Amino acid sequence: MKKNVKVILVKNVANLGQIGDVKEVSFGYARNFLMPNGLVIEATPSALAEWEKNKEKRAKEAEADLKGMEQLVHKLEGETIEIFAKASEEGTLYAAVSAAKIAAALKDKGFDVTKNQIALSHIKEIGEHEVLISLDHGLEARITLIINPEKK
Repeated sequence: MKKNVKVILVKNVANLGQIGDVKEVSFGYARNFLMPNGLVIEATPSALAEWEKNKEKRAKEAEADLKGMEQLVHKLEGETIEIFAKASEEGTLYAAVSAAKIAAALKDKGFDVTKNQIALSHIKEIGEHEVLISLDHGLEARITLIINPEKK
């Protein structure tokens, strides 16, 4: 039985490496976790040759993706989103506004942002709040979230 196997990372893997790195990992880790999750391919001579051949194509795709993210940041920066939520007379929300609710409001305005990209501490009061959106390539945008009480 094999103890270790060489793999090519096709995605960034925490505590292992970046896309394109060739690493030696235990056979079980590769077979049971990395490969089923599409994080690596086995580093056979033909796979290494194919990986090198497609390197320029991947670089162009990454550059196009970066430009798209930069455009999204430019559009998002300074955007104002309004959400209605149930609140007490004092202005305390009955339930915190979730990242999913903010993502849905952004989608309604035409922005493709997931709840995982929204850096959010629990917002529990009506009013104006600044929300940070962390996008791919280390880019960030700040939006203004206005929470108004729902009409009774």
